[in-house]
Amino acid sequence: MAETFYLIHGRALPAAIARPVIAIGNFDGLHRGHHAVINAARDLADKLHRPAAVLTFEPHPRSFFRPEAPLFRLTPEPIKAKLLARFGLQAMIVLPFDAAMAATTAEHFIDEILFRELDVAGVVVGHDFHFGKGRGGTPHSIAEACRHDGREARIIEALRENGAPVSSSAVRAALADGDMPRANQLLGYRYLFESEVRHGEKIGRTLGYPTANLRLPENSVLKQGIYAVRVAVGSKVYGGVASYGRRPTFDNGAPLFEVFLFDFSGDLYGQTLTVECVAWQRGEIKFDGIEPLIAQMNKDAAEARRIIAEGEASDAPSLLPL
Repeated sequence: MAETFYLIHGRALPAAIARPVIAIGNFDGLHRGHHAVINAARDLADKLHRPAAVLTFEPHPRSFFRPEAPLFRLTPEPIKAKLLARFGLQAMIVLPFDAAMAATTAEHFIDEILFRELDVAGVVVGHDFHFGKGRGGTPHSIAEACRHDGREARIIEALRENGAPVSSSAVRAALADGDMPRANQLLGYRYLFESEVRHGEKIGRTLGYPTANLRLPENSVLKQGIYAVRVAVGSKVYGGVASYGRRPTFDNGAPLFEVFLFDFSGDLYGQTLTVECVAWQRGEIKFDGIEPLIAQMNKDAAEARRIIAEGEASDAPSLLPL
């Protein structure tokens, strides 16, 4: 992890990040394909004795061009910054993706933003990175411009497994299927998210399972059901069992992620928790009464404890606490 990590909004870089080597992209999910780009940027930065940074955009360009179909973000900005710090970068530079950025030509982006304003020492991009108005810029146009201007560039080929590229779409598909081992294997770490604890109906307390209630984005693709989880509360990490869904036994309401932490006591309201999904255990069930529901919850909790203790659901490493 970098000793000091800078989250920079805009193009004014602090002295510690002057003349960086930057990896450019959306990097949603920071999966293993992204790791290859990031590692290449770190290696080039070490060679040039310059800081290594990521240049990304908010909101995601797809949200700008297709606001009616917002993309489920695997790694929103706050958690992406924490992950990049863990991956050994010195900064994340965030540029707004708005009408002005959408209208910026590839040439202007390279000459004015990369070269003049950010004064990059080097650029690393994936083989399929396109940018600028009408997606007119390509990895090769960046590499050629860098060569002419005395700067370094690297183009990284796609990471493929079983003939298919490792991609954010593949991670989302695995999450939608409840296939946590596959999602975590693609990511190279266990999938995690952050959310603030909200007040709920407090039904869990009456069942012997007081839960922390978390809202996920409306466009979440996460499969509904029961999960074995690990949760960071500050610097401490607890095992737990979670239910994500509409509570069909009670109200069939809006989807809610409810987490019961093992061996924890305290007030979590208003705190932001980092939740690591270890395994999807089963789908939601509507029970005929409270007693069969509690009996199943006891089974789910015991199974979650076993999964977490044995680590059987995934060989991917945990990054908690961030």
